[in-house]
Amino acid sequence: MNKSELIEVAAKEADISKAAAEKALSAMIAAVVKAVSKGDTVTLVGFGTFKSSKRAARTGRNPQTGKEIKIAATTVPRFTAGAGFKAAVAGKKAAKKK
Repeated sequence: MNKSELIEVAAKEADISKAAAEKALSAMIAAVVKAVSKGDTVTLVGFGTFKSSKRAARTGRNPQTGKEIKIAATTVPRFTAGAGFKAAVAGKKAAKKK
């Protein structure tokens, strides 16, 4: 499913126009990107958590020459699926918390 297909499904599910669904999705994506870029964590209970993670500098190898190369430290985005999302993908119902 690509972005336009997701917008179409969201518009039908929420009974809103495709334009409104696109605007809402774009705003949500922008908000998540902005927050994670600042180092914040975004948690959508039942769906998952978006956060940034630091990747340490390391030594790699050029596959064509075999020569060692230095790979710089960087910050990368991470997504961890929530229990409800994992259960839905596995075809199970999410376990309820007591």
